[in-house]
Amino acid sequence: QVQLVESGGGLVQAGGSLSLSCAASRSIVFSINLMGWYRQAPGKQRELVASITRDSSTVYADSVKGRFTISRPNAKNTVVLQMNNLKPEDTAVYYCNAYELGTNFWGQGTQVTVSS
Repeated sequence: QVQLVESGGGLVQAGGSLSLSCAASRSIVFSINLMGWYRQAPGKQRELVASITRDSSTVYADSVKGRFTISRPNAKNTVVLQMNNLKPEDTAVYYCNAYELGTNFWGQGTQVTVSS
């Protein structure tokens, strides 16, 4: 079982920046293969924002390319999403995701609200 703890999020004006962090439970001794962030806006399906493998290969949604950066700092089972030039359409609940052993694990979600 992988437990994910998220931090960050909040309210920001359009054009501003926020950073989201997610850490897997300390009991995980191996490096999780794939971690990422998804988001879900009201009335919409959950969608991938960005993902990163243990080897630092990244994938971004077209809507966030050039504005968001995903990284895995030295703590190997931590993932950070730096969000710059935020837009009102980025408003959503953001969920941390880890994929390992054929299973998806999810954080509890953190709200990001961008005002115009």
